[in-house]
Amino acid sequence: MSSFAHAQQTVRALVTGASGFTGRYLVEKLLGRGHTVSETFAGREEAETPTRVRLDITSPDACRRVIDATWPDYIVHLAAISFVGHSDPLDFYRVNVMGTLNLLEACGAVGHTPRKLLIASSANVYGNVTSDAIDETFPVTPVNHYAASKAAMETMVRTWFDRLPILIVRPFNYTGRG
Repeated sequence: MSSFAHAQQTVRALVTGASGFTGRYLVEKLLGRGHTVSETFAGREEAETPTRVRLDITSPDACRRVIDATWPDYIVHLAAISFVGHSDPLDFYRVNVMGTLNLLEACGAVGHTPRKLLIASSANVYGNVTSDAIDETFPVTPVNHYAASKAAMETMVRTWFDRLPILIVRPFNYTGRG
């Protein structure tokens, strides 16, 4: 393949949780760079389109269908229950841990290895740290179900490092429009 033809190939990205705070901004940036973006969302209030698909991340079958239909070069997994005060503690684990496992298993089930799979964890896994600076060497000491589910999710995801090209990130709080 010529370098021109290679440069013309469209990058396909799958963004789970695309309707969330981070997802909206990321999708906008990816589209602005000319990438093809498949977005997933959980809510019932939004209508599906060819590029926006409702996904129950807790359903292994639904995850397999999405991976098989999109065959993305890159997956950015943002889907999560992130409101610390969420009413059902088990939802944190169903969505944040088991939902992530379903996504990873879906890649394996359909035989797809993306170029990179970015998994969003949270700096909340560090707990109540009083230091002015935190890095990845700090101990993980979650103090709520959200943080504990993200810490558990990270541990589970590490068991896939030998099968998929995974990068885990731990974003800190951020704010912005929306």
